Amino acid sequence: MYIALRRILLIAVAVVAAACPRVAAQEAPYRFDIGGGIGMSGYLGEASNSIFSHPGFEAEASMRYIPNVRMAFRGLLSLRSLSGNTADMANVLPDGAAYDFKSTVYALDLRYEFNFLPYGIGETYKRLRRWTPYLTLGVGLSLSSSDGHTAAAPTLPMGLGVKFKLQKRLNLSAEFTMTKAFGDKLDGDRLHDLNGIKTEFYKSTDWYSGITVALTYEFGERCATCHYVD
Repeated sequence: MYIALRRILLIAVAVVAAACPRVAAQEAPYRFDIGGGIGMSGYLGEASNSIFSHPGFEAEASMRYIPNVRMAFRGLLSLRSLSGNTADMANVLPDGAAYDFKSTVYALDLRYEFNFLPYGIGETYKRLRRWTPYLTLGVGLSLSSSDGHTAAAPTLPMGLGVKFKLQKRLNLSAEFTMTKAFGDKLDGDRLHDLNGIKTEFYKSTDWYSGITVALTYEFGERCATCHYVD
């Protein structure tokens, strides 16, 4: 599972990096969109080895800057619940100990989105598509609260999704994200390094996931035919 996540991260970075310099797309008709979404959160760490073991709730609010029909820059504020229980895992902890936790995580992300297709509704000659798959990658900061303990950690969110235009300004999207937290206390203070192993990429850090559905509205219309008058 962890090896697969690392491969997904490397592939996402490579695809976005390769695509960015080659994008020469037309401007989008609107500069911004704003909206929100809800979905299911998951946790991967010392108290769970599957993001589906203890599903939680997630809610988000976001705003995008849309420079053209192939990309967007997104600011996102989210709230999610996480939980886990070591008793559900096959691994046996030292002295047969078992731990469980519940936490609330607040996160602020700044993300880049790359649309695989020119996204929009318009004249046929523009070859815009009403739907598109997309990749997203960014940086963020999380603040978690569990059993009276709070902890902050920088994060690396990555994901993929699909956007669909319900109307010219109205968008529906479905997205799956995995976020690596560069810290080990999203699940509280008790579960920090249970096995006493301080090692590589995944062992001493936590991950959380999100499967969300969002609705957004575009605004800030660009001038389609601007003329300069002397």
